[in-house]
Parts: sequence; structure tokens; C-alpha cells
Amino acid sequence: MTQTLPGVRPVNPQFSSGPCAKRPGWTPDALKAAPLGRSHRAKAGKARLKRAIDLTREILQVPADYRIGIVPASDTGAYEMAMWTMLGARPVDCLAWESFGEGWVNDALKQLKLKDARAMKAPYGALPDLSAVNPEHDVLFTWNGTTSGVRVPNADWIAADRKGLTFCDATSAAFAQALEWPKLDIVTYSWQKVLGGEAAHGMLILSPRAVERLESYTPAWPLPKIFRLTSGGKLIEGIFAGETINTPSMLCVEDYIDALEWAQSVGSLKGLMARCDANAKAVADFVAQKPFLDFLAKDPATRSNTSVCLVFSDPDIAALAVDEQATFAKTVANLLEKEGVGLDLGSYRDAPPGLRIWCGATVETSDVAALMPWIEWAYATAKAGFAQAA
Repeated sequence: MTQTLPGVRPVNPQFSSGPCAKRPGWTPDALKAAPLGRSHRAKAGKARLKRAIDLTREILQVPADYRIGIVPASDTGAYEMAMWTMLGARPVDCLAWESFGEGWVNDALKQLKLKDARAMKAPYGALPDLSAVNPEHDVLFTWNGTTSGVRVPNADWIAADRKGLTFCDATSAAFAQALEWPKLDIVTYSWQKVLGGEAAHGMLILSPRAVERLESYTPAWPLPKIFRLTSGGKLIEGIFAGETINTPSMLCVEDYIDALEWAQSVGSLKGLMARCDANAKAVADFVAQKPFLDFLAKDPATRSNTSVCLVFSDPDIAALAVDEQATFAKTVANLLEKEGVGLDLGSYRDAPPGLRIWCGATVETSDVAALMPWIEWAYATAKAGFAQAA
């Protein structure tokens, strides 16, 4: 295997899985309309917040009777808010097949200490038995596993006549995959994934069934102020009209609006999904030709088109101890970063050793295609170094 440097470099070497690459052509000038130095409760601030919510509804094709709110603390804040305000009314099935889903399971069992909850887990690269989910129960799940590259293929496993609520963490799926809204009651995501927005703000989307739960159920535990979605037993509607619980960054809001308007320019949801699919295909086409690489997600139907996770399938590398495999993968990622062709490509710390390539909509397919030969070069270079050290 050659160790000659490839001839083409990615124009943009940013492949981080979060925060992710800004949209093509982005400059700080995109933020010049932000009402800085003004109250977010002033007319100008409210107008920009409502613009962000309205564009979200349009591009994500959110049903008219679902509420959309901007909340603090990114996707984590949004999901925790949903869990703390709505869980406990019914038994709950907690699904996990990667680190963030594992976090929701831990919080349900060890923080909220729900008595009637069961964990349904699968190792990295696989899904738990979705058919075992009880439609009488609430269910916690991640649509797309950011740290495993494994996604649910669809929502067929969710009963249309379910009694429980579905709590869907969609942070690396929103704007990239077709979310089936009639099957989803609570959906959360952050701005810094598929659209390349800024961190620290989350989105909370509620179905009418979720609103009914909020207005008819009071948790047994106290709620911090930033989690409170009701007042006097009624939904605080202002949260879903741009009147945020805490002070948002209007600079970040403006950046999110810019990303949404860019999304419109590339074909809205259909165009965004096509860009992600093309990026993931560029990886898949290369992997199909290279026996030293494989997907962490073994079933093609469950492979992410955003957070694409790869492992080294070379028997020589697979035979190494796990810590040695981790050192090898880190060496490959460091070589790519040193050459300036691929930044932040290491697998997540809790995941099996390998590489993670962000293929979201703000990444150009030509850059993904240019990156892949560099991965082969870095792999060959690292392997030669390991052989020499041995």
C-alpha cells in the first residue's frame, strides 16, 4: 500500500461531529442584522426569535399543531427538560446504543429514579430489539446515534395508537433524515449539527399529546426554573412564540436564521437530506473498495448519513489489544490533522477505536471524496510506524 501523499486536499478540512462546519460561504457578515445590545423581549428581538421558529417549522415540515420552542443548554437541556417535566406518569422503556442514549437511561434510572423503567441496550454498531418496546409505555430513544453512527431506519416500530409518549433525541438527525412526526411526541435537537449553527441553544418540539401530558401531570420532584413549561397547570405558550425561558444569544439566533435561510436556498429539507446522502455515499463507495476499513454500523439500513463511524477491519489491527487499537486510531487522526486535511476525526471516547466523519449538509461532497485517499495514506503510514516499532 502506497504512502505517497494524495494529490487533492479538501478545501475545508472541518469534519467535526459538533460543533460542525459552517454552511458554505459563511462569513461574520451573515450576522450583521442581529439586534445586539437590545433586549430579546423588545420588538426586534421577538421578531428574530419568531423568524427562527417559523423557518424551523417550514423547513422541518413540523405539523401546525406542534409547538416549537427555543430553550437553554443545547440538545441536552431540551431533552432533560422533557424528561424532568413529563416522565413518571407511565412506565418507560429507555433505549440506548451509544453514549448519549446511555446518558438518558442513566438519568431516568439513577437521577429521576423511576421505579417502573427498563433499560433496553445494544452495543455500539447495533440497535436493541425495537419490536420489544411496549406501546403502553413512554419511550426514550435517539433517532441517530452521533457517537455510533447507528440510526433507526424508520418509525415503523412505534405504534400509531400508542398510549405512551415518544421522547426523541434528534440532534444529529434533524434536517438530515425524515422524522416521522405522527410517531413523535417530543423532539429535541441543537443548532450546531446538520446546519452548522452555534452551540448552547436547544430546540424543544411538542406534539398535542405532549402538551396534554404537561397540563395533566405534575412530577413528584421539584423542577428548576429553567425546566418549567407550565404555569397554573397550563402550558406557557410564550415559550413557543419566542419568549424564551432565559436570555438567548441574539448573535447565535441570527446565525441559526442564516443557516435556515441557506437551507431554503439548497432545496430545504429535501435538498439538505440529499446533500447528507451524497456525503455518506462518498464514504461508502470508498469503504467498499478498501478491505482495511468498515462501518461500525453493520446493517446498511441503520447507517447514519451524518455521523459516519468507521473502524479498521485490517486483521493485523483488529488483533491488537483495545488500548493499542485506540493508539493506532489516534495516530491516524493525528496524521490527518497534522497535514491539515481532516480535523477532529477521532472516534468518540466511549466508542470503539476508529474514525468519525461528519457528513452533514454543510459539508461539501467534494471535500469528503478528497478526504478518503488521505485516510488510506494515514492508515498506511501509521501501520508502517507500528510495524517498525514492533
